[in-house]
Amino acid sequence: MSNPAHNAYDVIIAPVITEKSTRASVNNQVVFKVRSTATKPQIKAAVEQLFSVKVKAVNTSVRKGKKKVFRGMVALQSDVKKAVVTLEAGHMIDVMTGL
Repeated sequence: MSNPAHNAYDVIIAPVITEKSTRASVNNQVVFKVRSTATKPQIKAAVEQLFSVKVKAVNTSVRKGKKKVFRGMVALQSDVKKAVVTLEAGHMIDVMTGL
């Protein structure tokens, strides 16, 4: 069930704006970076509450952190959980405008 300690702004961190996510917007899909502990029902409820849209499906994936080297400095990127939210026909979110 939904955790009362997490509100909608705690679940969704930021929209992911890449070429791939922009192409997905043609299919009524929006990609968000979400909290690593967020569940699919929590993500669905947060998107519906924040953007006043109807969500059809939520798919999640976790990109494991990787090692990056920049000017001889080694850094470890943290794990990132992303959610691909498919919206019902007729609904859309413009992620460029912000919340």
